Amino acid sequence: MKITTKIIKNISLYASIFLVLSCNSNVVYDKYKPIESHQWHSENSIRFIVSNKDTISLNNVFINIRNNKNYEFSSIFLITKMEFPNGNQVIDTLEYEMTDSFGNWLGQGFTDIKENKLFYKENVVFSEKGDYTFDIYQATRSSNDIEGKTPLKGITDVGLRIEKVIK
Repeated sequence: MKITTKIIKNISLYASIFLVLSCNSNVVYDKYKPIESHQWHSENSIRFIVSNKDTISLNNVFINIRNNKNYEFSSIFLITKMEFPNGNQVIDTLEYEMTDSFGNWLGQGFTDIKENKLFYKENVVFSEKGDYTFDIYQATRSSNDIEGKTPLKGITDVGLRIEKVIK
């Protein structure tokens, strides 16, 4: 009886590991950087360097934001800079909703931390081999605030995720 229970537990463990690994087969890059003291200063970029060898595949790029209950805005403004291996740059100003119209946090999570997976670039081909550099700055402001909110409180981690488009 003990041997059968042990075998079932082992099979369950291996099946769980297999499922977790197989679900992420399209992930090219996935990394988070913590925000010190959960206070993101506008002049501090969050930098990710992604080495690319695949110049054919379509990819979706996401910015992942983890926030806690100390985040005081219903949206977040970001400035992103993507630098290609040849030195060319693409700079975007982005706005993402962080709450619904009733003030409830969007994103996933059962604790005080909510995680938002935000579309940044869709169906992108990284046509050059080499290192791509992604810099993400926060540019969140109150309605009458010219200088911006610095530090921006309540952001715990910022991440970058790249997934191959599976058709």
